[in-house]
Amino acid sequence: MFAGTGSDVGKSIIAAGFCRIFRQDGYHPAPFKAQNMALNSYATPEGLEIGRAQAVQAEAAGIACHTDMNPLLLKPQSDHTSQVVLNGKPIGNRHAYDYFRKEGREELRQAVCEAYDRLANHYNPIVMEGAGSISEINLRDSDLVNLPMAMHAGADVILVGDIDRGGVFASVYGSIALLNPEERKYIKGIIINKFRGDLRLFESGVSMLEELCKVPVLGVVPYYKDIYIEEEDSVDLATKSMQAQQGKVNVAVVLLRHLSNFTDFNVLEHDQRVHLFYTNNTEDILKADIIILPGSKSTIDDLYELRRNGVAQAIIRAHREGASVLGICGGYQMMGTEVLDPDHVEGTIERLPGLGLLPISTSMTGEKITRQDVFRLAVADVSSEKMKGYEIHMGETNVIKDALYSPLNVFVDGHKDGYYVDAKCMGTYIHGILDNTAFIDFLLQPWGKKMEQAAKPFDYQAFKEEQYNKLAEHIRRHVDIDKVYQILMNHD
Repeated sequence: MFAGTGSDVGKSIIAAGFCRIFRQDGYHPAPFKAQNMALNSYATPEGLEIGRAQAVQAEAAGIACHTDMNPLLLKPQSDHTSQVVLNGKPIGNRHAYDYFRKEGREELRQAVCEAYDRLANHYNPIVMEGAGSISEINLRDSDLVNLPMAMHAGADVILVGDIDRGGVFASVYGSIALLNPEERKYIKGIIINKFRGDLRLFESGVSMLEELCKVPVLGVVPYYKDIYIEEEDSVDLATKSMQAQQGKVNVAVVLLRHLSNFTDFNVLEHDQRVHLFYTNNTEDILKADIIILPGSKSTIDDLYELRRNGVAQAIIRAHREGASVLGICGGYQMMGTEVLDPDHVEGTIERLPGLGLLPISTSMTGEKITRQDVFRLAVADVSSEKMKGYEIHMGETNVIKDALYSPLNVFVDGHKDGYYVDAKCMGTYIHGILDNTAFIDFLLQPWGKKMEQAAKPFDYQAFKEEQYNKLAEHIRRHVDIDKVYQILMNHD
């Protein structure tokens, strides 16, 4: 298990790197995180929902993702409530106070332990990931994901600390010191992550930590900027460049408060024909060639905010002046004439006007659709190869009265998806649609003159494989892998 001194110390990336290392070394690894909290989720081949981080780790391990890799997923809906997804299916919304009470936890504990046991019967080793800090002593009795899970699995625990944020000595030593003696036995090593500068300057720090903690430091992993692994959290999206560029197609992703599945745009970020940025600034939106309304965990709340802050009007104006607009999932719903919520699935607002760019109406429903899709474009006079994506959404969308249905996509089983007005106005429920080169080419086609000097289309799958291998090489260079194997082989 890779456990952490806190959130965002790099556990997910380290775990992904070891999934690839074990695969390279001839083993058959699989990732596991008992409980994940993230808006960025993914649909398994069975059409069930897990955290995106475990889907990425499974990809690094070279296997298909499964709900047993992340049996419990919490999707925040506000500062105090989350949707609870168990074994890939939502079981309701919980207030944080109620969720973390000891009462009723044993049912969830049994479910995550059973998921681990099933996984361990098919894969070896299991690369486990903790959540947040391992030393939240006030939550010890209700913890499902850190040391209690490691103890169930009999896992060797490697503690990951982030030196970039400062205070690494206190956080590593304090995390171990706050464990009880039985828990402390499981800590077999320390990895210091995100180091900047000359590694020789920390050699004395390694010795000090080992003396203080009585645990070996297995490596000091430098911070990197040239390896691209899909992230779980969207905290850095707003920092990405917002300056329009000449000679490229400028793509603005609208920065929603409840933006979900932001990995939909990873391919576009690396496509050399495109300059992609995230913004909720009206002036930036008006400079874009293509505007993408992304998925949202709370469509009505985000639509309300877009209407309040002027972004909705800016999108409509930009489209009127020639910009393309693409809506994905919640963004597709927002592009319609209205979003209805008569049963208060999302909140108290029962009806909110949409942007009016598509002749559709969406009604929120309590049932969530999750599935993987194979599809082609349904647009007349456009031939396309088969493409892949996935759906994770609530709500039913229908064409408004007197409007003709003009689908964007048609699935292999014949049912249809989305709405297509023209080459510059369309929407879809399919996440991952932009992972397909054929669809990106279709989206960029109206901007062909701007791309005459651009590079070849981007092969995302080959790129991801290269990045997993680069990550594995980076970790091998800075972590004592032989000592990691010794810990695993001498397991007691």
